[in-house]
Amino acid sequence: MITLSNTVDAFKTKREVERMKKALHGRDRLLFIVGVSFGLRISDLLTLKLGDLRGKTHLSIVEKKTANTRHSKRPRRIKISDTVAKEIAKLDGDDDDYLFQSRKGDNKPISRVQAYRILNAAAERAGLNVNVGCHSTRKTFGWQLYNNGIDITRIMEIFGHSTPAMTLKYIGITSDEIDEAYEAIEV
Repeated sequence: MITLSNTVDAFKTKREVERMKKALHGRDRLLFIVGVSFGLRISDLLTLKLGDLRGKTHLSIVEKKTANTRHSKRPRRIKISDTVAKEIAKLDGDDDDYLFQSRKGDNKPISRVQAYRILNAAAERAGLNVNVGCHSTRKTFGWQLYNNGIDITRIMEIFGHSTPAMTLKYIGITSDEIDEAYEAIEV
């Protein structure tokens, strides 16, 4: 669903993630899978090249937005999941080829606008009522970590946030979900 809002949502259920994957193919499916697996901003995702991932266990990347902050001295080290490794192994091409190559033949990656269009069109085809944007994959990554019991301070560090509250708001923890947590421990 195309949104005019300034906020976008995470895909919060396995069903939503699977429906998105089914609504995408080839390069566009890989964009979604890598996005929700790595939690990178779209500006960093789009610069990835095949050689950054092929045959490797980890991706090492200095994120553009945090390049001039406290995180600037150290690259972010990201474990490449088996799912991503299998998808990368299927690809032909040179190590210098962009992972999300534009089809214009100009040896450039797709644009941020194109990535937005791809994700929105897929959500529409999948019949999902979610405010979708390029950050939806990053937020989905954070939501998955949180939902699988990863400590909020570790997620906060991955995202480079300064407070746990910022991270909770970012991944879309709602007051209803907080109420559910309290109800789960009622004695």
